[in-house]
Amino acid sequence: MIWAATGSRPNPRNLFMMNHADFLNFALDAAWQAGRVTLGHFQTGVSVRRKADNTPLTIADQQAEQKLRQLIEQYWPDHNIVGEEYGNTQNNSPYTWVCDPIDGTKSFMCGVPLYANLVALLYENEPIVGVINLPALNEMVYAVKGGGCFWNGRPAHVSATKNLADAVVLRSELENQERYGRQEAWQKLVDASYVQRTWGDAYGYSLVATGRADVMLDPIMALWDIAPLQVIMEEAGGVLTDWLGEATIHHKECIATNGHLHSEVLSLVK
Repeated sequence: MIWAATGSRPNPRNLFMMNHADFLNFALDAAWQAGRVTLGHFQTGVSVRRKADNTPLTIADQQAEQKLRQLIEQYWPDHNIVGEEYGNTQNNSPYTWVCDPIDGTKSFMCGVPLYANLVALLYENEPIVGVINLPALNEMVYAVKGGGCFWNGRPAHVSATKNLADAVVLRSELENQERYGRQEAWQKLVDASYVQRTWGDAYGYSLVATGRADVMLDPIMALWDIAPLQVIMEEAGGVLTDWLGEATIHHKECIATNGHLHSEVLSLVK
C-alpha cells in the first residue's frame, strides 16, 4: 500500500492542514486499489456490454469506480467527485476528484495490458494532482503541481527530441481522426514525423511524459480521460494543450508533446 510509506491515513476533519503531497499519496493509494480490482477481472473472459454510446462496459469498470468513490467519500467526504460510470457528486467544494476506473476498456476487454486507472484532483477546476496507474504493466506515472513528475518512484522527464522528422507520434482510436474532421491534420503529422503508432489512451500520454514517445494527440476526450494529464505533462517538462494551443483540460481534445515540438505540431494541425 502506498500509505505505508508516509504513515497513517489523513483525518478528513483536518482538511485545511493537508498539502498537495498528502493528496498525491491518497491518489496513488486509491489508483493502486482500483488497479487491483481490475486485475481480478483481467484476462478472465469478463463479459462486456455496450453503453448507449456503443462504448464497452465491464463489471471491472463499475467495481473499480465504486472502490474509488468509497475511498474518496471515506477520507475526503466534503469533496466533489466526477466519474465516468456514476456521474457527479457535488458538495460545493473547491476540490473535485475526477476518476476514470478503466481508461482503455477496449484494450482491457481484449486482454491487452495497455489500460489505466486514472485519478486526478482539481482545485477550482484546475488540476493539481494526476495519476496514471497501469496495473497490468506494474507502472505508475504521477505528478503533483510544483512537485515534479515520477515514474515508479523515479523522476520522469519528456524526451529531448527537437525535430519532428525524428519524432514518435501516437494516437488512440483509428477512426476518430476522420470522425472529428482531423484526418488531414493527422496525415500531415504522419508525413512530417518518423514513427507513428496507436499506443493510445492514457498509455500514450505516459510514454510522452517518460520520454519514450514525443507527441500524443486525441481529437475527442472526456474530462475523466484528460484530467490527470496536464499536471503530469507539465511537471515532466512537456506541454499539453487543446488543438488551438490553449493549456486546458476542459476543451474535450488535447495534444501533448515534449515541448520542443509543440509549436511545429500546432502549426500542422490548426
